[in-house]
Amino acid sequence: MKKVLILFGGNSSEHYVSCKSAKNIIQNINKRLFEYEIAGITHDNRWYKFNDDLSYLDYGDWQEANTLEIDNVISYLKKFDVVFPIIHGSFGEDGKLQGLLDSFNIKYVGCKTLASAIGMDKGMSKLVFKSIEIPQVPYVVIENNYKVDSIINELSFPLIVKPANGGSSIGINKADNKKELIKAIKEAKKYDSKIIIEKFIKARELEVAVLEDGNNIICSTIGEINAANEFYDYDAKYVNEASYTTIVDDLKKEIVDKIKSYAVKIFKTLGCKGYARIDFFYDNENDDIFINEINTIPGFTSISMYPKLMENEGINFSELITTLINNAL
Repeated sequence: MKKVLILFGGNSSEHYVSCKSAKNIIQNINKRLFEYEIAGITHDNRWYKFNDDLSYLDYGDWQEANTLEIDNVISYLKKFDVVFPIIHGSFGEDGKLQGLLDSFNIKYVGCKTLASAIGMDKGMSKLVFKSIEIPQVPYVVIENNYKVDSIINELSFPLIVKPANGGSSIGINKADNKKELIKAIKEAKKYDSKIIIEKFIKARELEVAVLEDGNNIICSTIGEINAANEFYDYDAKYVNEASYTTIVDDLKKEIVDKIKSYAVKIFKTLGCKGYARIDFFYDNENDDIFINEINTIPGFTSISMYPKLMENEGINFSELITTLINNAL
């Protein structure tokens, strides 16, 4: 029986989402195939073994549970055949953790260091998308030296402003005028010094799940986000229960095929391993498809799109976890 470490938490703004993803994996892992332990990383980067009721993971207050601090992280990690990191955002998804594990020849689920780093940095991933001719909405990337009027002249309102390195729609805002743009940039800079500003378009938000299964790449059918808010921000994703996701059945075959071909091309070009969720915008009035972003550690919560899309392909949650672990091994 293979020993698996399920690793959650981290110091990013997505800590809470990671806890909920971890709980879902723990509840669905095949306990006849895998012996597992659970470890969490705090906001101040301290590592703890978690051994208590899973309800502590529902609200992110797991440090109040029965935990034991891990003094020698590397020695602890080497006890396992494979690590399953379900840490969204910085450190867990941006290549840092992957680089640490690679340095000590520790096997793990998911993308390797380079693919993780590029996928996390939306500015870098946009350069890759451009190089392989995947359409994108007009955008600019800003850091310290920028002029708001130049941004407005280049893109025009309305605009979407978001941190270049982030997820779960945290720090994202829409701007309809100069005052709102300045405010949105200030908010995004709380989460990253590099900011992406994109032209806001009226479009359907579509997602594809990609899974590596041995030598095969499985690309799911298309899922759609039906956001309760004007766009899929954090509130619409995790708070407002009027948001929902569906499996799309009204797209023309050529549109479905094009989206899936773009997704596989992105997955292969970045050198992704294991799994990824790739998000698109679809302007159905003009039949235009635009890449939005890639998520190399997609959410595994009870409402997350990735496991739902794979279930639609006939791969249930437990089978999905087993496939990911076996691929890593």
